[in-house]
Amino acid sequence: MDKGQEYKRLLAETDFSDGSSIERYALHLKGMTFRDVLDLGITPPNTTDRDYNSKSYKGGMGNLLEERYFGYRSNSDERPDFPDAGVELKATCFDIRKKDREPSAGERLVLTMIPSDEPIEEDLFTSHLWNKCKIMLLVFYLRDRSKDKYDQTIEYVTLFTPSSDDLKIIQDDYRKIVSYIRDGRADELSEGLTTYLGAATKGATEATMWRTQYYPHVEEDGTKVYRKAKRRAFSFKRQYMDYILHHVIMHDREAAEKIVTPGALGDSTFEDFVTNQIALHIGKADRQLAEEFNVPYTANKAQWTTLAYRMLGIKGNHAEEFMKAGISVRVVRIEENNRIKESLSFAPFEFEELLAESWDDSEFRSYLDETRFFFVVFRKVDGEYRLAGSMFWNMPVADIEGEAKRCWEETREVISHGVELVPSRRKDGKLVIRNNLPGISDNPLVHVRPHAQKAAYKLSDGTVIGDIERNASRLPDGRWMTRQSFWFNNKYLLSILNGVRNKAK
Repeated sequence: MDKGQEYKRLLAETDFSDGSSIERYALHLKGMTFRDVLDLGITPPNTTDRDYNSKSYKGGMGNLLEERYFGYRSNSDERPDFPDAGVELKATCFDIRKKDREPSAGERLVLTMIPSDEPIEEDLFTSHLWNKCKIMLLVFYLRDRSKDKYDQTIEYVTLFTPSSDDLKIIQDDYRKIVSYIRDGRADELSEGLTTYLGAATKGATEATMWRTQYYPHVEEDGTKVYRKAKRRAFSFKRQYMDYILHHVIMHDREAAEKIVTPGALGDSTFEDFVTNQIALHIGKADRQLAEEFNVPYTANKAQWTTLAYRMLGIKGNHAEEFMKAGISVRVVRIEENNRIKESLSFAPFEFEELLAESWDDSEFRSYLDETRFFFVVFRKVDGEYRLAGSMFWNMPVADIEGEAKRCWEETREVISHGVELVPSRRKDGKLVIRNNLPGISDNPLVHVRPHAQKAAYKLSDGTVIGDIERNASRLPDGRWMTRQSFWFNNKYLLSILNGVRNKAK
C-alpha cells in the first residue's frame, strides 16, 4: 500500500466526533512538509486545484490541511472545523531566532473576525469566538523564509484548551474589547489594550481595512456619530502563542512563577489584582522594601525592578502572566523637582531596515500597538524614594497614528536624504557629533537619540571615532553612526503617570 492509500485508510478510520481520534490522525503530520501533504492525493469531493501559496488566496496552509489532509471543503461556517467534536483547526508558524537559535512563535493566532456590521455578543461563552477557541488543534510549522511555503516542515501537533486561569483573563479581555465596540469606540482598540486576547487589524489594503462601525459613539453633547474603524479580528497574542509553544508543546522551559495562584482572581481582573498587590506597599521607602524582601540595597537601576517583582510575590525577575502577555515592566523614579530620573527607550533600529519598512508593518508601530506597559512609580520625598503606586498603560491609537507616526516618518526622511553629522568641540575640548534626527524639542511624545552608551562614527572622510562594530550602525551612504533608537519624551511619560505620582506624598 502506497503512502497516499495508507493515509486515506487512516482518514477513513478517524472518528470526527472525538477530539482524541482527530488528534491521533493529525499527529502523523509531524515531520511532513505541506508538499508531502499535497502528494497524498486526498481531496474533498467536487474540488478543484488551488494555489494555497498564493498571496491572494485567503487561508493558506490552514486551508490546505483542511482540504488535502482532512478531506473537507474549507468554508466560512461559524461552527468549529470539526463541529461534532467542537474542535477548530489552526495552522501557525514559529521561527528560529537569529540571536540565540531559539524557537519563537512567529505570529499572533487569528481566531475569528470581529463583526463590524452586526451586534456583538457580550458574553464570551455564548459568543462565536468561544466556538473557535475552546478546543483547538494547533499545527505548528517551522517558517524558513529561504524555502517555498509548500516546503515548510510541520513540527508540532496538539489539542489545546486555555487553562481555567487563562480563561478568566481571556474573558476579561473579551469584555474590554466588547465594551469599546459597543461604545462606538472600535477605532480606539489596540492589541496593547488587553492581556492575552487581542484585537488585531485585518485587511489586505488600506482601502479594505476601514469599516463604518455598527454601534454609534455618543458625543458629550448627545450627538450619535458612526465612526470608521479598522477591521479587526480576535486573536491570541504572539507572546501568548510563544508561551504555548515552549511550555505546553515543547516542555523545554521551566515555568515562570505565577503572580496569581490558581483561582485567586475571583471577581477581580488581573490588572486590579496586580496593582492592588503593589498598593499594599505604597508609601514605603526603597530601603525599607529592600530590607523587607532581603534585597541588597545597591541603588542601581536593576534594584528597583527587582523590588517590583518582589512586591508581586515573584522571587526572580520573570512572571508567567507578564511573559504570556508581552507586558513590559518599567520602574520610574520621579525626583523632588517633579522630573523623571529614567528615560524610556525602545529597541535600537538599523537605518537601512527602517527605510525598507512601511509604517503599517514597521517594528516601531507594531511595538507601540502590541505592548502593554506596567509602570511602578517611586517618588523622591525628603531625600528618599517612596513607592507611589503602579498602573497598566498602552499607548492610545491617536498617539500612535499621530505624533509617533510623524516622528517615524521624519526619521525616515532624514535618513533617506542623508543624516547631517556635524563635528564640534565643547568647552572642555571634547569632540561631539551633532545630527538632524528628530530631537526632544521636535515632537511632544517621542524622539530619536543614541541607544549605545559610547559614541561611534565613521565619517565621510574616513575618520573613525569609537568602536563602530560594537556601538554604531551603517547609514545607507556608507557612513556609520552611533546606534539610535526611539525614546519617550520625559514630559509625555510624566503626563502618563499623573494618576499615581502623588500618592507617596
